[in-house]
Amino acid sequence: MQNSQKAVHLWDREDISKTARLQTMLAHKPLSLIVSLPGNDLILARAAQEEGADALKVHYNVGHRASGNHFGPLDEYTEVFRAIRSEFGGPFGVVPSGSIEGTRREDVERLAGLGFNFYSIYAHHLPSFMLHDPGMEATFAINDAYDVSLVESAAHFGFTALEASIVPGKEYGTPLSFADVLHYRQLVLKAGVPVLVPSQRKLVPEDVPVLHHSGIKAIMLGAIVTGKTEDQLRRAVSSFRNAIDRLGQKEPSGSEQSVPDLLTAGHSVPKSSFAGHMDHSDPTKLSDGSGSGRDGS
Repeated sequence: MQNSQKAVHLWDREDISKTARLQTMLAHKPLSLIVSLPGNDLILARAAQEEGADALKVHYNVGHRASGNHFGPLDEYTEVFRAIRSEFGGPFGVVPSGSIEGTRREDVERLAGLGFNFYSIYAHHLPSFMLHDPGMEATFAINDAYDVSLVESAAHFGFTALEASIVPGKEYGTPLSFADVLHYRQLVLKAGVPVLVPSQRKLVPEDVPVLHHSGIKAIMLGAIVTGKTEDQLRRAVSSFRNAIDRLGQKEPSGSEQSVPDLLTAGHSVPKSSFAGHMDHSDPTKLSDGSGSGRDGS
């Protein structure tokens, strides 16, 4: 439960705008931990929160390769989505479809009212109407077939982050390689928005310093790493939470930094509320904080 209290500390202390929670998290944590739930289940959501997830993501109207699950229409999950939202204060996201034809305007227009802060969808599944303000932050995913140079235009359209879902499906569940890290680094340099890495590879906690060093802003744990049961998910989330927390162990005690007014909608924030969560370290120094120096979404 201690991890859960640390993860939601930001939202307890400051009235962050509901449409800036993801942006604020990515800006003020050295590396964030997002859990893409393998099922739309309140027990799994509680487990992820209690073990230290910074953000949660769910799905509807999509087949999910990594978990093997098929998620039905939005109406099947409205109550559980509301229940998760009522217990979780951090950024809460949703994948609204697995195809452009299945992305329905009437469903998307309901999402903010269900408590979602952001949506996540492949660029080729994202219809133009979603580029207009739906009352949520926008993230998009690319796969291994995308022309990397195209992502440079994302910031122009107001996207909060890019999800680098670039591992070919036949390679899901294999270890992280340096070739992967080079691809992630290239996206970090080109995207102009924060880059999130889903655990399409069989990521392990030892990968955390390497991914942080590459410049990514969040690891998104999905079924390949979390498994499908509560116990499996707890172990996975806890191990990554601990690895991420070790990134900041070399920071001087009492280091403080205020939050930019732009991200806090004009509110002042007690500096102490962010102690331990700010990135004071040099990301080019590869360390896990101990002196030694890896999901489909």
